[in-house]
Amino acid sequence: MHHPKIALTRTTGDRDVRDFLHRRYGATQSCWRRWRLAILIWRKRLSWGWQVSGSVRLKRLFDIVGSAAAIALLSPLILLVGLLVRLDGGPAVFAQTRVGKYGREFKMFKFRSMCMNAEARLKDLLSVNSHAEGVTFKIKNDPRITKVGRWLRKLSLDEVPQFFNVLMGDMSLVGPRPPVPGEVARYTSMDRRRLAVSPGITCIWQISGRSEIDFSGQVRLDVGYIENQSFWRDVRILAKTLPAVIVGRGAC
Repeated sequence: MHHPKIALTRTTGDRDVRDFLHRRYGATQSCWRRWRLAILIWRKRLSWGWQVSGSVRLKRLFDIVGSAAAIALLSPLILLVGLLVRLDGGPAVFAQTRVGKYGREFKMFKFRSMCMNAEARLKDLLSVNSHAEGVTFKIKNDPRITKVGRWLRKLSLDEVPQFFNVLMGDMSLVGPRPPVPGEVARYTSMDRRRLAVSPGITCIWQISGRSEIDFSGQVRLDVGYIENQSFWRDVRILAKTLPAVIVGRGAC
């Protein structure tokens, strides 16, 4: 049996707590408090919106200025490479369907580095794919690559026409590499996180080993980039891309 004095104290304490909560709740329901709370929430949302949209606009401005400058500076090289590829037989530029942001397909431009029937010969080479997971394809000494194309790939010059894709808004200077539709068809829901941003000419795994990294490693690095992307991180990746290209580590 409870002591009456203890029960009375407990009841009094509960009443005090209820009275305190009622006063606190009633204060927040005043017109002035409600307005202050609404303004605070609105300011937070507006600040966050400016921050997100501002970073997107800055990245797009950086893409436009950077790609336009690259095209202007590399225009003599673009003409020379185009001529060399034409002399090797076939068109100089190859347009391939790739998958971009949110799964939207677009035509990605590259200097042609393979023979004309490369796609038809692919099925005969799948058994020697060095990427064991099978989502992406990579073999050493690919017989479909032309003599000129081998040098283009070694120096990544076959990627130069993609600066036009950046100007058009299909790609960014930095972002996950755009996959072909056949690869995306084999993606898991986790893999599709790569499609949350615009694809890029260069990416985090291209400066960490390029095509030597298997598919799951590429996804892990790409997702890490997406979750922590920033303007200055893009600048650092671009700064590290040139040395990686010169060394040629992981190139075909």
